[in-house]
Amino acid sequence: MSYSIIGSGAIGGALAKRFAAAGIKASIANSRGPDSLADIVSQSNGTVTAVPLDEALAADVVIIAVPFDAVQDAVATAGSWDGRIVVDATNAIKFPEFKPADLGGRASTDIVSETVPGARVVKAFNTIPAAILASEPKEAAASRVVFFSGNDPAARKEVGSLISSLGFAPIDLGTIAQSLHLQQFGSPLVGPSFLKQA
Repeated sequence: MSYSIIGSGAIGGALAKRFAAAGIKASIANSRGPDSLADIVSQSNGTVTAVPLDEALAADVVIIAVPFDAVQDAVATAGSWDGRIVVDATNAIKFPEFKPADLGGRASTDIVSETVPGARVVKAFNTIPAAILASEPKEAAASRVVFFSGNDPAARKEVGSLISSLGFAPIDLGTIAQSLHLQQFGSPLVGPSFLKQA
């Protein structure tokens, strides 16, 4: 299974740290090219490698960690998704107000799904602030929780396994519709950091 992170901002950088700490190989890409990722790569002990965007978009599991409004441009050059997994780590935020964007009652992940036709999309890694996401997920006998949801049960299982391998405690919220008022920006689970006892 190959993993990639699209985006090198706060969330993308935090995820790269967690992949490196867990010893799970991943590639990372952004719109500025591999040379701009030298700092992230140098801190990963060879676990995370910088690649061109097209190469990262071809991974088995592609984690999208760019601003919500930039998703369409970020995936524009992707080939056929053919059932590959896309992890939506974005939040639909209206700036500068820092409020939920008006999506007409739709889930932001449903909109992301339209940009990656044929992919199995799972929402994850969007509820925890980046600084906390980057930090050690274990505290004594507890693990930091990562909530996830998606319409494909097998894809949810695969992402849940990845979350666990990264050291977090995965909690499955079900389908995108079931998680709409829990996991979308402005919902109760976005912002707080939860711990699950072993």
